[in-house]
Amino acid sequence: MTTERGTDRITSFERDGLVFDVVDQGPLDADIVVLLHGFPQTARSWERLAPLLHASGYRTLAPDQRGYSRGARPRGRFAYRLSELVADVLALVEAAGPGGRKVHVIGHDWGAAVAWTLAATRPDVVATLTALSVPHPAAFTRALLTSRQFLMSWYMYFFQLPWLPELSLRQLDRRARARVVAGLAVRGQDEAGALRDVDFLMTSGALTPALNWYRAMPFNPPGRLAAVTVPTLYVHSDEDPALSRKGAELTRRFVTGPYTFHTLPGIGHWIPEQAPDEVAELLRVHLAR
Repeated sequence: MTTERGTDRITSFERDGLVFDVVDQGPLDADIVVLLHGFPQTARSWERLAPLLHASGYRTLAPDQRGYSRGARPRGRFAYRLSELVADVLALVEAAGPGGRKVHVIGHDWGAAVAWTLAATRPDVVATLTALSVPHPAAFTRALLTSRQFLMSWYMYFFQLPWLPELSLRQLDRRARARVVAGLAVRGQDEAGALRDVDFLMTSGALTPALNWYRAMPFNPPGRLAAVTVPTLYVHSDEDPALSRKGAELTRRFVTGPYTFHTLPGIGHWIPEQAPDEVAELLRVHLAR
């Protein structure tokens, strides 16, 4: 771990006895972009987008978040509420030692939910926000109650059960696991990436901690989340099988700062890996703010 900006790479950082792994790349003295992955992925999900940010002159910090880092897997769903996930990111920013300078934050899937919450609650730390796939939490909740998002989120309800999801997933034989990989590929994830993510989830001990992000949802009341005031880019994709257009359209109500909304046609859920060039071009303009 390092505590001084621009001198050493950060390979890990600590918070409350937990140790988080970090991938630190790009120019050491450059502005920092924090990359927050989603379920069921790790920092490796940024391997296609991060080099494009480095080429534009940015340093990226991509942590394996709570539950995904081997040294950061507390027990119990309460430990995975959004307030704790945001505090983890703040600890990373402090470890990077930006000296009062703000960081850019990009999140995908659950990482976007963390990024939205961070930007809403600590705008003093965030220079710009970029959310990929997932809308503002309050917009998502409204869409859940007023659109087909309720049906699209069926898996979230299943994950609320205390042990059945783990049992069901662990009992998958090799052939069934291959079907899961194929299903992710059909939804836009490339087969190699899908195999990587499924194998990690099933063999690394991260399965229950990763599911606890969903089980902690009752402790994350979106109605209390303030509007986002920092410059925000929200990237939606029109072939995402998990997220409806309704939440995307409602998100504008919860951003009072400069806001850019962009839809990627023909792209599924896995935006950082499916459309890195398109996202990098959007970021070139957005991060310059």
